[in-house]
Parts: sequence; C-alpha cells; structure tokens
Amino acid sequence: MRIAVIDYGMGNLRSVARALEHVGAREVAVTDDPAVIAAAERVVFPGQGAVRDCMSALHQHELVEVLHQVAADRPFLGICMGMQALMTRSEENEGVEALDIFPGTVRHFGDRASAPARLKVPHMGWNRLYQLTTHPLWAGIEQDERFYFVHSYYVEPASPDIVQGESDYGGRFAAAIGAGNLFATQFHPEKSQQPGLRLLTNFLSWDGEPCS
Repeated sequence: MRIAVIDYGMGNLRSVARALEHVGAREVAVTDDPAVIAAAERVVFPGQGAVRDCMSALHQHELVEVLHQVAADRPFLGICMGMQALMTRSEENEGVEALDIFPGTVRHFGDRASAPARLKVPHMGWNRLYQLTTHPLWAGIEQDERFYFVHSYYVEPASPDIVQGESDYGGRFAAAIGAGNLFATQFHPEKSQQPGLRLLTNFLSWDGEPCS
C-alpha cells in the first residue's frame, strides 16, 4: 500500500509518517512530487501554521491540481492545516482563498460571539471530541475521547452534514469533517497517543466509503 504524505514545507511531516509506519504502513513517501502523490493509494495532507502561507506554498510546489485530483477519488486524510485548507476561504489576513473542496470559511476563535473574553488563543492541548457519526475512522475510539489540538482558527462548513465530530472551546466547533472518500481532523492524530493511532490504523484499512 503506497501512502503519500504531502510535503509543502509546513509542519512536522516526519512525525506523521512515523505514526503511520508505527500502525503498519509499509510504503510511506513524504513528498512534494505530483507524480508520486497521484500514484499513491492513500493520501495524507498535514500541516501547521497559517492558511495564507499554506496556500502560497502549495502554489509554489505546484500541488494544487494534484490535490484536487486525489481528493476526488481515493482515501484522503487532512490534518490540522490540511483540514482548514480544504475550505473555500479563510478570514485570516483580511481574506485568503483556499482550495474550495468543501464550501465553508475558516474563522478566528477570538471573533466568536460566544467566546469568553479571556479565551486563550491559540487553543492548545487535550480536548474531548464528540463523535456525531458512526464513520469507519471512529471505529474502536470511545465517545468523548481526548485528542491533541493546536490552532487559532476553526472551520465553519457551509453544510453541517459534513461535520463528523465536535469539540468545545468557547462554544462547539467542527473538530472533524468528512464526506465520501475525504476525512479531515483539526486535532493531530499523530500527537494524540492511542486514540490518534487508532484513527490512523482505521485510515489504513478504510476503503473510502463513509459508512461501514
């Protein structure tokens, strides 16, 4: 099984690759080569930082076209920035156009009407996740399990139907989204110990269908 971890120069991609290898992946390529990505059977799109920098790097590495290609036809996992970049746009830096794979907007925690005045941003650390669906990637993971987050922005999908899981930080927010062969998490599975490793294990056996 060939897995491509998309390398556009942002985030600790080797930790994602090591976590995948730890749960049984045999061929993991951390790569910015569109041909290698296009040939992979599964694709992981991780990252950290700002959407503006992410989109700039994706264009510089000529990865936008192949990202749309692989997001359409095989098991695809977005992680942290790799989730936010799937949205239509971000409010960061007065507005940044993203990949528009999922209609929706990336918003800042501090701008939420429901947010407490002293809400610390970024949201960093362990937080409970409430599963809204019986998606195959949740198999064997307890309801309200804790996962590790580091982010200042959160996604607000145009359709609530794609929200697979929520967490609470100054109000509920989408912590996992998915539709068809796409799944994405705001938390870091590779930093989330056993629950995160179980999600990655599930990803390796997932056939890309949303329901088991």
